[in-house]
Amino acid sequence: MNFKNITVAGSGVLGSQIAYQTAFKGFNVTVYDINDEALERAKERIQGLKPHYQQDLGAAQDEVDQAFNRITFHSDLSKAVAEADLVIEAVPEVVQIKTDFYTKLGQVAPEKTVFATNSSTLLPSQFAAATGRPAKFLALHFANEIWKNNTAEIMKHPGTDMSVFNEVIAFAKAIGMVALPLHKEQPGYILNSLLVPLLEAAQQLLVREVADVETIDKTWMVATGAPQGPFAILDVVGINTAYNIGNAKAEATGDPEFKKIAELLKTEYIDKGKLGRATGEGFYKYPNPSFLEPDFLKE
Repeated sequence: MNFKNITVAGSGVLGSQIAYQTAFKGFNVTVYDINDEALERAKERIQGLKPHYQQDLGAAQDEVDQAFNRITFHSDLSKAVAEADLVIEAVPEVVQIKTDFYTKLGQVAPEKTVFATNSSTLLPSQFAAATGRPAKFLALHFANEIWKNNTAEIMKHPGTDMSVFNEVIAFAKAIGMVALPLHKEQPGYILNSLLVPLLEAAQQLLVREVADVETIDKTWMVATGAPQGPFAILDVVGINTAYNIGNAKAEATGDPEFKKIAELLKTEYIDKGKLGRATGEGFYKYPNPSFLEPDFLKE
């Protein structure tokens, strides 16, 4: 693998995590964002990851400090990618923003540079032409809390060069990920193709008044050995996200059941400030949700 210098474009929640994880594994990392204000927020966000690496991975203070010191920050795209072997794009999930970014990136990046999108909802073929180098472009999708949930879904589009595909798989492994190759484009990749139908089915059971939240989760946990049920997962994802997905499906399909799901999430949860684990309450109350109680699976 020839990747040494990595540029992460976009320094939001996941972009910052990708940058720090890559630096933690010894690569030189440049973070690009649109202005210095965004980069200052990125520095704070990345500094905030250090305690997680110490607590969850047992990393020493000098390790987390050295990782941060391998990162440089630029708001000038041509400078940010001047030495880049790989650019990982984590800009907002808006088609026009990504298209404009790739058009500009293709003009300033060295010929050697491979481009990867971290998009979880948009397909690489939507942007391949804009990159100006479709053979060196593919998707590299990470999960939130990358240092613990260390999946990397690598998805090529029909024009991706196989040597590039294999090199990005090797890179994913080098930064501590479990590399998961996808050989054809698939909306939602593997993870969300499996997870979203489960979460939707659980919400449908709830709005149909088939069973309550705890019974549905308990069924899934006891029968499959899963550590969490679908509603506990939704609390991690966030009720706002679940509402946005349900509402979008209701509008797209006209399905009254999705409308009912969206209404329930809004009136019973969002309007009451129960947004999930981040706010201390969603379907469960935190930090001691009932599904963690010793007798939850026994009764």
